[in-house]
Amino acid sequence: MLVLWATPRSTSTAFEWMMRQRGDFTCFHEPFNEAYYYGSDRRSRRDAGVADTEGLSFSGVWSSLAEAEATNPVFVKEFAYSVEHDLSDERLACITSTFLLRDPRRVIQGLAKYWPDCTRDEVGFIALHRLFHRVADRDGVAPPVLLSADLLDRPAQATRAFCHAVEIEFKPEALEWDAGDRREVSWYGEGTGPWHDTLRESTGIQKPTTIYPPLEETPRLVELYEEALPLYEDLLAHALPVEGAT
Repeated sequence: MLVLWATPRSTSTAFEWMMRQRGDFTCFHEPFNEAYYYGSDRRSRRDAGVADTEGLSFSGVWSSLAEAEATNPVFVKEFAYSVEHDLSDERLACITSTFLLRDPRRVIQGLAKYWPDCTRDEVGFIALHRLFHRVADRDGVAPPVLLSADLLDRPAQATRAFCHAVEIEFKPEALEWDAGDRREVSWYGEGTGPWHDTLRESTGIQKPTTIYPPLEETPRLVELYEEALPLYEDLLAHALPVEGAT
């Protein structure tokens, strides 16, 4: 099972959409994050007034992944904070872990646009950093870290570097698709919601054009950024070399 661990608003869903175009993986979009917010054993009270999703639980997600993996390679895009509590050494050993990293300023600005009350857990860097070092300490070598900036600046080269790192075929044709519905990557709220507007309109991995208010206008967000920055910088040192990157 190949897992891309990311933070919210890190272009991870665009990368997942590319993985879906390949056709050789069964792809799962944030299955544990959905359980984190809406499962019978949910960890968040953000939508406490919303009923549990019938049949959704952490154990059920693990079972679904195992069932899918029995017949096809599996790719999962996920946030570490969603499942860290349920990620035993045995389960982690069955996963090829990779990491996607984006400037925390952009992550926090993007997340706060929809969730002004976002928590440090939801920002995601603490759990992401902790999981990275857990995998690195276990394996004695750093797992692959793909930079969002590289993915947006040079999609083909960044994707090629990722594929090489995890020993799968690079398929350049997967970098192009038709604009349209993206229900496969939506579970929060009605329809696709605002989270994936750019992806719905896209025909490939492209730079976002959204303009956000400065973080400095909200002291609480500045605090989250200052907490995330050294974690980001530590992981940044392990970024995959990408052809043409500065």
